[in-house]
Amino acid sequence: MENRIYNFSAGPAIMPVEVLKEAQEDFISYKGTGMSVMEMSHRSKTYDAIIKGADKDLRTLLNIGDDYTVLFLQGGATLQFSMVPLNLMQGKADYIVTGAWAKKAVKEAKRVGTVNIAGTSESENFARLPKQEELKLDPEASYVHYTSNNTIFGTQYKTEPEVGNVPLICDASSDILYKKIDINKYGMIYAGAQKNMGPSGCTLVIMKKDLLLRSQDTLHTYLNYKIHAENETMYNTPATYAIYLMGLVFKWLIKNGGLDAMYKTNVEKAGILYDYMDSSDGYYKPTVTVKEDRSLMNVTYRLPNEELEKKFIAEAAEKGFSGLKGHRSVGGIRASIYNAFPTQGVAALVELMKDFKSKN
Repeated sequence: MENRIYNFSAGPAIMPVEVLKEAQEDFISYKGTGMSVMEMSHRSKTYDAIIKGADKDLRTLLNIGDDYTVLFLQGGATLQFSMVPLNLMQGKADYIVTGAWAKKAVKEAKRVGTVNIAGTSESENFARLPKQEELKLDPEASYVHYTSNNTIFGTQYKTEPEVGNVPLICDASSDILYKKIDINKYGMIYAGAQKNMGPSGCTLVIMKKDLLLRSQDTLHTYLNYKIHAENETMYNTPATYAIYLMGLVFKWLIKNGGLDAMYKTNVEKAGILYDYMDSSDGYYKPTVTVKEDRSLMNVTYRLPNEELEKKFIAEAAEKGFSGLKGHRSVGGIRASIYNAFPTQGVAALVELMKDFKSKN
């Protein structure tokens, strides 16, 4: 497809070209209906098939049973920072703090009840994840909340923290669907769509149905998970077009071998980049200090100095490599290589890095 660049943006992020092409073909008249998906009623039979198809395909990908509800909400993961404690906190909860988004989740939870910081690596500038033996978990906590992948600092959990019988809640915004997981380990998973599932505007919530019993009728109606579940996401008009595109992404994943195949590709892609950096004699230095904590989704690294980083980002942009500037709070370089990012794009970045090193 002409004029496509290598988009390393952390979010909104790259989407599969196949998906974009299908959406383009159906944009003006969806499957011969004479109207776009974004124009049709969310309560029409046509749209009902779209959203139910997305639900079904997601359940297939993650093997989600009938004991879980799937919701397509709005407000981003940011609104979930408030909705989680408002609905589920019964006095106190544990939070594992591994980056900026976890800190924001803590801030909102403290408005509702008592927050125990069960583990954190903030004193090390979040350069690694807290180990299991470092966690100070409260067996009477309402839940344990953690962030599976940290876009800003480039760390990622490869396995879930062990939390006993306490419900585990995960903000999986930046790595959901990167591999197969055991959904039954979780009380709830939430994720903004705009990194690994689709465009911005929709937030996925997967919740064990028995947790819905905690949602109190005294809550503001729209902030109540039970209301959304009873109305099957249709309490108000959902983000119809974003959900449609998410559904196309789910179909794309299934068509391309599912999450096991996706994981294999993700490991390969990240390996190309990390292996080169590890052999660059420290010229390109990953910011994550523990190798097993390195993210497969957001590869963060530094060059010998900030001037070289600015020069690298500028030269990369000229050659069609976009979005490599690290988050404003930490600087450096960040290559976000989500599911839809092509392997050849990672290889091309490595060639660019080799060339830059030889000249600088």
